[in-house]
Amino acid sequence: MMTKHELRREYLDRRRALTDIEVQESSLQIANKVLELDIWSFSNYHVFLPIQKQKEINTQYLLHILQGKDKNIVVSKSNFEDISMSHYLLTDQTKLRINSHGIPEPDQNGIPIDEKNIDVVFVPLVIADRFGNRVGYGKGFYDRFLKKCRPDVIKIGLSMFEPLESKIDMHVNDVGLNYILYGEEVIDLG
Repeated sequence: MMTKHELRREYLDRRRALTDIEVQESSLQIANKVLELDIWSFSNYHVFLPIQKQKEINTQYLLHILQGKDKNIVVSKSNFEDISMSHYLLTDQTKLRINSHGIPEPDQNGIPIDEKNIDVVFVPLVIADRFGNRVGYGKGFYDRFLKKCRPDVIKIGLSMFEPLESKIDMHVNDVGLNYILYGEEVIDLG
């Protein structure tokens, strides 16, 4: 069994090998899979903004769906000094900028949103397993953030790749997912 570090390295390499067209096609397929979920009675949806140089899933398609359903969209700003995230309502007035790590982030002057008010979180990942475990970039930003959310927050992992059949070796602080979506399937983990 591969370690999380080995899995991260392998799947980041695989992602870098994808063409821009493959990234866009997968991103659109995943957005269409989101429509199959029974999550539309909620108000506040947290969406990550993709790091293009890492060929992350393009969440623009997802943003369009949420806007079309008149949902509140929440985005984050990362603090690399204390490995924390602050959250802001995404509005027409929200100014985004790319930070030094390539992450699009809202300006500090946005409307802050408390983690406890978030109903659904779309979680970035490098690779996941079929048990709801994920490998991210290794800093723990999302695990810390998800622990601050309500216990009933819905956590949806978005993956470029089919989840692993074998269980990923998880750390005690890792937070599991409720759903994993990739181009071919929606995996409901309860």
